[in-house]
Amino acid sequence: EGIKASPVACGYRNKMEFSFGDEEKDGPLTLGMHKRGSFYDVVTVEDCRIVDGDFRLILKTALEYFTGYPAPRRVTYFHRMRHEGYLRHLLVRKAANTEEKEILVDLVTTTQPVEEEQGMLEKWKECLLRLPLQGTLTGILHTRNDRPADVVQNEGTKVLYGRDHFYETLLGLRFLITPFSFFQTNSTGAEVLYETARSYIGDTKDQVIFDLYSGTGTIAQILSPVARKVIGVEIVEEAVEAAKENAKLNGLANCDFIAGDVLKVLDTIPEKPDFIVLDPPRDGVHPKALRKIIDYGVERMVYISCKPTSLARDLEMLQACGYRLEKACCVDMFAWSGNVETVVMLSHKKPDSVIN
Repeated sequence: EGIKASPVACGYRNKMEFSFGDEEKDGPLTLGMHKRGSFYDVVTVEDCRIVDGDFRLILKTALEYFTGYPAPRRVTYFHRMRHEGYLRHLLVRKAANTEEKEILVDLVTTTQPVEEEQGMLEKWKECLLRLPLQGTLTGILHTRNDRPADVVQNEGTKVLYGRDHFYETLLGLRFLITPFSFFQTNSTGAEVLYETARSYIGDTKDQVIFDLYSGTGTIAQILSPVARKVIGVEIVEEAVEAAKENAKLNGLANCDFIAGDVLKVLDTIPEKPDFIVLDPPRDGVHPKALRKIIDYGVERMVYISCKPTSLARDLEMLQACGYRLEKACCVDMFAWSGNVETVVMLSHKKPDSVIN
């Protein structure tokens, strides 16, 4: 059914994880994104257009502040090879669908000692609070992370200002967002994606629905009012806890969320599904888990994929086991990139045509 456009083509991202580093070896401090094809070189992206002006202003202010911090107390970025340095990432999140357009800013550093750290962070906070932002600065946070991997991980977060969360709305539901919540990075595009999925799912009255790889339970909660029960399974425990909180927030009592690997958890659920929604990570569904999903024999299922090649691989097995691809659609969730989300609706053929 073609490709549905993102309602917003520029400034659509609601989350960015900027990295501290240098653009060339031993060069000046930079803050931005990794250079294409490089694990180490970081390019400052002051003019990035997939985020709005508040993101760019916060990035510019943070870089200027830490670049200008006086010697000999100058702070350095975390060097991955030497495991030395202080500054790691700057995480910024912003609500898109609320009137306040709330913003969270989280500075991620190591625990390596920095002279007068508390005073330095206090002055950085004051710099941010003076910014003429279009949105509302809801929280300024400081997160520690000493792990060697170049990813944002939480080993303890301190609130420097405000609070550590805000609320975003999606299709009439409210969702609590923290710096580390899993949530679609394009809020308006996500509404197009989930509306498409909901239209593919159709009538679910009195049905038990499995939402596998459920994240923070967005799909489960969208389907909950028109289903008998929805059971979400997600391996990330923090996402499951967020899903439970969001269900309470929206007054939904027929959602259950289970933390664990889909492959193992399916053996522990007493209920049998009438309908299955799959929204796996980029690598797709583990073949053994897919076999268990197929064995339920549901008449229809919807598969949402962020990597078409993984989807194509899984569709081979699904079609060999009796499912037929009825329709498919792409949603341009990531404008100005070569990536899309894909939604497919599958139905089961008659039993006598199933390939064993």
